[in-house]
Amino acid sequence: MIILDTHIWIWWTHGSERLSDFQSEVITENETDTIGISVISCWEISKLAEYGKIELPYPLEQWFDTALSYPGVRLIDITPEIAIESTRLPGNFHRDPADQLIVATARISDCPLVTSDRKILEYQHIRTIK
Repeated sequence: MIILDTHIWIWWTHGSERLSDFQSEVITENETDTIGISVISCWEISKLAEYGKIELPYPLEQWFDTALSYPGVRLIDITPEIAIESTRLPGNFHRDPADQLIVATARISDCPLVTSDRKILEYQHIRTIK
């Protein structure tokens, strides 16, 4: 199992060249297992669309229906354990609550997080795939 950071999920579903060959390969390898998406990523994408920071090829409802139907994709709820972990991340982690929840999800799930986010990649208390 892997967890996708929000931007990676968008890049993957849009076939973006910003997704590295290695990231693409890892995602493809996990299509027969589980590609975890934190439910907070749905909120992040909705807010980005609301603020005009991303342009999706079709309305949000249709985008989510399509993106969540990709092979292996499974939404991961924010459980009390994940919520608590997000407030107790070891070391210094930045204060973005969505990133905190995504990192906590990967830590609690004990699986790597696919990301290109520099702040997350520099965080030593999470396994990442860049």
